[in-house]
Amino acid sequence: MDWKKAQPNPLMMATLLGLTAIATPAIAQTAPTRPAPAAASPAPVRVDEGYLLGSGDRVKIDIFGVPEYSGEYQVMSDGSINLPLAGGVVVQGLTMRQASDTLARRYSEYLTRPVITVSLLTARPIQVAVSGEVARPGTYTTTLGDVGIPTLSRMVQMAGGIKQSADLKQVEIVRRRPGGGGTQTFKVDLAKLLRGGDLGQDVQLRDGDSVYVPAAAALNFDQSSELANSSLGASFDRPISIIVAGEVNRPGPQTVRGETIAVSDTGATTPAPGATTAAQRLRAPTVTRALQQAGGITQRANIRDIEVRRTVANGAEQTIKVNLMSLLREGDGKQDIILQEGDRVIVPLATASITPEDAAIMGRGVISPELITVNVVGQVEKPGAVQVPPYTTMNQALLAAGGFARGARKSSVEFIRLQPNGAVDRRRVDIDFSRGIDQAKNPPLQAGDTIVVGKTGLQSVAEGIGSFLGPALGIFGIFR
Repeated sequence: MDWKKAQPNPLMMATLLGLTAIATPAIAQTAPTRPAPAAASPAPVRVDEGYLLGSGDRVKIDIFGVPEYSGEYQVMSDGSINLPLAGGVVVQGLTMRQASDTLARRYSEYLTRPVITVSLLTARPIQVAVSGEVARPGTYTTTLGDVGIPTLSRMVQMAGGIKQSADLKQVEIVRRRPGGGGTQTFKVDLAKLLRGGDLGQDVQLRDGDSVYVPAAAALNFDQSSELANSSLGASFDRPISIIVAGEVNRPGPQTVRGETIAVSDTGATTPAPGATTAAQRLRAPTVTRALQQAGGITQRANIRDIEVRRTVANGAEQTIKVNLMSLLREGDGKQDIILQEGDRVIVPLATASITPEDAAIMGRGVISPELITVNVVGQVEKPGAVQVPPYTTMNQALLAAGGFARGARKSSVEFIRLQPNGAVDRRRVDIDFSRGIDQAKNPPLQAGDTIVVGKTGLQSVAEGIGSFLGPALGIFGIFR
């Protein structure tokens, strides 16, 4: 193309003047909008090269060397713009470069080697569909702000954020091809944006794009907390409904909320006394929070094989294995996974005896209730229900009930436990207060266990004689 100043054809100019004088509708169409003399023309909006023009866009057309034909134009509902001399030109579905070339071809009938530039002044609202593993899937409409065309990260934020079940590496964008040539699908790795700050993954979206966030085949434990703490993750400002089943004290549906924590101006989540609290932050609802909500685990729980069952958007089910013993022993925070709406937490029954070491750790853990209730009856100083910490031993419960009362049989007690299957475990246990935790001889107690302290044989005989002789002694008393 010759980049010299375009020169109007004299014959065409004469024709144009005559037509303008009689205002023939076929040529004297809607005149370009001119900015007021005192006001500057708005700056063009920054868009990528693939932006497709559509109804509602406002564009600026510059014809080099011919300012009288340049101006601002609105793309009409039929996808065309009305230009002086050239008339209606369809630009729907064209990029800026394609529109510039189309107008240059049209004006070449009237101008010698026209050089035309089309730029976007005001963009129409952008409509994007977001589906899959997001909090609120649907169609979202937004307009261009100071930052230009909305990006992928902005649209998933509008959709409530990405769920924990998502596969960030396989996000799909379906886009219409320029000129109506079907659609194209390409993948985006948002994990690179999340971990490495790769802004190339935060692509600009276009009107009509569809974003699909697929479900992962398995939970990525490392990614989970990173996603939760980022602007891409789903927010925790709303309670979630889940189900907790198995070895917990209150199984059934639960409503779990995120925990609000204070963050000091130094960044600490537990501000020191006198420190200024800069902000509050929501901590995600996790497995441990759900177990606390369900009254804590029972003493029969197997916390190494907890399952979280999750139904994802496509109807498939994820099963996530959680080992909370690793959390309690080694501080593996990744095991305390973040829950989402509809999750089911299953705490299985321990098939083997819990070791004293495990019992001590579980009893002190946040997933156990603070106290359990057991019954100590018979010859103790304070018979009745006794509240003790989880995994308290039988010997400790006897001491909590005040110890043996006068006349108690101190050599052994009767131990009664109701099993989950309804069977009753009833046995006699020898007493040795020097013994540590022992499943057979000093068992750790579970909620509802009962300890019966009997009487010595001598005490039983004395009471029996008393009950036998009582009426006779009463008669003798009358004659005193």
